[in-house]
Amino acid sequence: MNSKKNIGIALSGGGVRGISHLGVLKALNEAGIYPTRVSGTSAGAIVGTMYCYGYSPDEIFKIIKDTNYLKFLRPAISWTGLLKMDILQSLYGQYLGDNSFSNLKIPLTIATTDIGRGKAVYFSEGELILPLMASTCIPGMFDPIMVDGNFLVDGGVLNNLPVEPLDGVCDYIIGVNCNHLPEQLNITNIKKLIERTVIMSMNFNVYSRKNKCDFFIEPKGLARFGVFDIKKADEIFEAGYNETLTFIEGNKALQQLAIK
Repeated sequence: MNSKKNIGIALSGGGVRGISHLGVLKALNEAGIYPTRVSGTSAGAIVGTMYCYGYSPDEIFKIIKDTNYLKFLRPAISWTGLLKMDILQSLYGQYLGDNSFSNLKIPLTIATTDIGRGKAVYFSEGELILPLMASTCIPGMFDPIMVDGNFLVDGGVLNNLPVEPLDGVCDYIIGVNCNHLPEQLNITNIKKLIERTVIMSMNFNVYSRKNKCDFFIEPKGLARFGVFDIKKADEIFEAGYNETLTFIEGNKALQQLAIK
């Protein structure tokens, strides 16, 4: 790798839409652009963790499709959530070795939200899997994850594009958002209204950090896919890949980051 260029990449949350991050990473790698530091929230944390561990984007995509982690979730009989995530702990363990940030080949930061103290909490050392589970813990749907005595939930609640851990550390920052919202003038039902409102809030969270990025990649129209729409995985992956190919082709500054 080109040691003169420290390239950070921040990956947003977005459920299954986060599969597009794999397409983005594949296109970047094919162009000779390799992040030297990664930060991620929720789905972006899953992709980032697997990538930093050493899996290629194609390998991660195959693992996601083969395991279909949704089938491992089970009902949670509690007031805090509808589903439990604890069974995922062993699933992640199958792919992440000794469960430590120190085993990663690329430095990683995982963003979570401390629901009790109302603050973003970042993890980049120590135990890996619990912070990863916390970062993907959608409030109201899953039981919060306790880490160091604090209840943590999805990092996207407060920071859906965690560029802060990269700011001042990397020479260049690439931000990737997987929740682009297409224009829709006719909202036909309450479900679509709620979904659209949630995504608008997520994107405001992202766009407030956009000016911290040297490059911002946002595959078009991904918000039309549901958070758990795993059947559209191939289409989502291709959206990220094709958008990034176009972005690289039209951006000479990004091309300059390629390894020679």
